[in-house]
This record gives sequence, structure tokens and C-alpha cells, in this order.
Amino acid sequence: MQRDYIDKVRTVLSSRISDRTPKAFVHTYGCQGNVSDSEQIKGMLVDMGYELCDDTDKADLILYNTCAIREHAEDRVFGNVGALKSLKRENPDLIIALCGCMMQQKHISDKIKNSYPFVNLVFGTHVLYKLPEFLSKVLCTKKRVFSIDESDGVIAEGIPRSRDSGENAWLPIMYGCNNFCSYCIVPHVRGRERSRDPELVLSEAKELISEGYKTITLLGQNVNSYGKNCDHGVSFAELVRRIDAIEGDYKFDFMTSHPRDCSFELLDVLSECKHFCGHLHLPVQSGNNRILKEMNRHYTREHYLDLIKYAREKIPNVDITTDIIVGFPGETYEEFLDTVSLVKEVKYGSMFTFIYSARKGTPAAELPDPVSKKEKTAWFMELLKVQEEISGKRFN
Repeated sequence: MQRDYIDKVRTVLSSRISDRTPKAFVHTYGCQGNVSDSEQIKGMLVDMGYELCDDTDKADLILYNTCAIREHAEDRVFGNVGALKSLKRENPDLIIALCGCMMQQKHISDKIKNSYPFVNLVFGTHVLYKLPEFLSKVLCTKKRVFSIDESDGVIAEGIPRSRDSGENAWLPIMYGCNNFCSYCIVPHVRGRERSRDPELVLSEAKELISEGYKTITLLGQNVNSYGKNCDHGVSFAELVRRIDAIEGDYKFDFMTSHPRDCSFELLDVLSECKHFCGHLHLPVQSGNNRILKEMNRHYTREHYLDLIKYAREKIPNVDITTDIIVGFPGETYEEFLDTVSLVKEVKYGSMFTFIYSARKGTPAAELPDPVSKKEKTAWFMELLKVQEEISGKRFN
């Protein structure tokens, strides 16, 4: 069905813009999952007859693939969308489209509908494959299209992809998350966990390796949960084993992992893999057990450290990185110091550290948060200094 819409859009565009190739500008905010989604968006746009460009002034279509993980990301989107108003005024035929996690939130899509009338198209995370259908409606009816339907649990396969990441290739293996950490918007905007068929994943991996890609990154909101509640019975550890068995000159990586679902079996498998890149990203978020419980992380500091110890025993040169949230609602300075001590003990290769950002609709957003932004920033800087000292010692 979408192929019919692709052909329809191509026909409409060629009749309206006959003297040149229509141009599309795509900008991606957020995580590697969004980057991968944008490759599919670009693939569909190219199939519909668009030429990709990097200049909004020359574009006939501008699409922002948005992120909802932190307030700052959303503020940037609103600011950049607002700046498009003048372009729309100069070129009324310009199509402005917004998609991604931010748009999956009803209060956001409603705000766009009511306050940004120059935006033509808004769609959420579960209907990306319908982009040709949505564009066809916009082009043929001149009406605005809004679609933030919930997931039906089915993963759309066979979507064209325009890769632009050099020798690196993204390979999605699953979507969604069932963990519902109290601060996290992801399960609300990406839906429940759905795993791709292992044979399709392996087939795509073989194709990428044969095409010469040197690093294959397996993607999912929680890759460790791959295969859970699926009839095929292939766990993430088993999938990794099968991918590693593919011959070729390549390495594989994966993200994102959750310590709750990271098994010792997986670490055993990785230790035996000849194509594993040697990098393990394992977000701890906090080093204090009370805060971990408030975050609904479902593991303790002690369990996390056991995973780290086992990983280093099995994979001696493994590079371990992490994510940390500073200033979770109700966190005290003494509890923050537990995170500092954990960082000193683990000695991460690098960290992605963020000051807590409340997300509407999450349980943590309703918690009392008495610590000032100024104080949280001081904690944040203290933690960064600790990591800088660790990194300095590693490279000296």
C-alpha cells in the first residue's frame, strides 16, 4: 500500500515541480534510534522523488525528527520550528513536517496544532512507515495531517533506507521498553517492547557486512530484552552469538542496555565473540539504592557492581561507559556522594551525565524536588571533575 503512495507523491511532485528535482531537508534530534529512523525517512523521501539537501532555504520539504528525553531538547525544537514561520511566509508551498518522540505526546501535538498553524504534518513514532501516505494527503488536499496513533504491536519491515554514516551501520533489533523507569518518557512515546524476527535481523546483518560496513550497531531502547515474550525463543545473548558467527571484516556494538536485563550469560557470550567491539555501555543512573528504587530501576548498587566485576573478569580490556542523572527529586547530597564513590570505584571510560529534567506524565515529575538548580549544577560539576581525573589518569 505504501508503495502506491510513494508512486503517487512522485507523480504529484513531477507535475508541480517540472523544471528541477524537489529538495528535502531532514534534521534529527536525540539518540541513535532517531538517527536510524531518519535514515528510513530519508530513504522514503528519495523514493518519492526528493533530493536530500542541507539548506532549509532551498528545501521544498523540511522535516524535524524530534526528541523528548529532556526539556532542553524540546525547547530547541520549538525555537527552531518557530523560526520556520518566515520561510513559510516566503514560500507558501513549503511543507513543514514534525515527527518523533516529542510529537507522540498529545499535549505537544496539540500545541503544534493550535500555536503553529504553518506546520503541515505531525506524526508519532509508531506510524513512521506511513510518511508517503501522509505526504500524499498534504499535497493533494492542502490540509494539515496529524497522526499520533498508538502502536499495534507490529513492526513495519521493508522500509527503504538512506544510510549516511560512513562505515558505520545502524541495525534496529527491537523497539519500545517495558521497564517504566519513573523519570523516563521513552515507554510512553515508544511503546511496549517489540522484537524483530531474528532471521530478518541476521539477513540484514549479512547484507551490511557484505556491503563493507565495518561497525554494526544493534539498536533498541532496551536491547537486553530482545526476544522476551516472543515465540521464536531467541534471546539477546543467542542473537549476538549468531551475528558473531557471520564471517567478515567487521565489529559489532549495541545500545542501549539496562542493568536489570543484562545477564551474566550475555557477558559470557561477549567474552567468546571475535567481532565484539569491546565496548559496554551500562547506564547506572545513580549509585544510591534508595534513589535507584525511586527511579524504579529494579537493581541495586551491589548487583550493578557485580555485573561490572564479572564483565572485567570475562572481557579484560572492556571499555565500560555509563549514563548518570544528577539531582533526582528528593536526592540528598549524601546520596549523590554514593554516585561519586561508585564512579571512583568503577572508573568508567566515559560518562554521559545529565541534571534531572522532569518529563510530563512520568511518576518522578510528581515528586517533591526541594534542591535548587544551582545546587544540582554544583553537584554535576563535582561529578564531572571526578570523571576528568579518572580519564586523565587513564591516558597519562
